[in-house]
Amino acid sequence: MLGCLPLFTVMVWVGCKPEAKVVGDTKTTAATAADINPVGTYALVSVDGNKVPYTVTHEGHTMTIQSGSFLINADGTCSSKMSLAGRDAAIEVKATYTREGPKLTMKWQGAGMTLGTVEGDTFTMNNEGMVLAYRK
Repeated sequence: MLGCLPLFTVMVWVGCKPEAKVVGDTKTTAATAADINPVGTYALVSVDGNKVPYTVTHEGHTMTIQSGSFLINADGTCSSKMSLAGRDAAIEVKATYTREGPKLTMKWQGAGMTLGTVEGDTFTMNNEGMVLAYRK
């Protein structure tokens, strides 16, 4: 089961609400890389486009993800908690992250690295083929 921990590392990015700008007769919103502030707590909303709870199979293990949360701290650290059906406790993993514009690179304790991207108030991450989406 320890080998599945990277599977459950989830990251959410949230962009600040950008100022509306008028372009011709159309109002548009545009955020620059400097506008993005990922710090906060996010809730898992979907796995592979399916609302949670959702049952997944990974590396021969089948499990139902009941819920999840992701905390991004201003000091470059983050943590992910995921609650699985049939377990008394949540799985929690911790990481450090670096940021480049809308991209976040997370280095997990005892595991590998994961990349994520923020669009509006949603952060998505492809973790070993499984797409996880969180919302602030």
